[in-house]
Amino acid sequence: MLVLTRKNRESVVIGRPEDLQVVLEITILEIEGGRVRLGFEADTRMPIHRREVWDRICNGDAVANGNGNGNGKAGVSLRPATVDGEVEAGRRP
Repeated sequence: MLVLTRKNRESVVIGRPEDLQVVLEITILEIEGGRVRLGFEADTRMPIHRREVWDRICNGDAVANGNGNGNGKAGVSLRPATVDGEVEAGRRP
C-alpha cells in the first residue's frame, strides 16, 4: 500500500507513463471533522465505487446500473465526480 499525505485541493494522479495518459486523478476537496471529501476524475468508462458497494456488486448482492459512474454511456472524456460517480452540483476539483 502506498501512503501519501495531501492537503486540501492537492491531488494524486494514477496513469501510464509510457503514453503519458492520466487514468485517474483523486483530489482532496474538503477536510472537516475527521472526514475527507474526495473528487475523482476519470474516463467515463472507469467504474468508481465505495469499497462496500464494490464488494456487494462482486458478490452479486447489488445490481450494477450502467458503468458505475452515474453515466450508462461509454465515453472517453474526463469528468469531475465524487464517490460512486455522483457529481456534486457547483463543485469542481
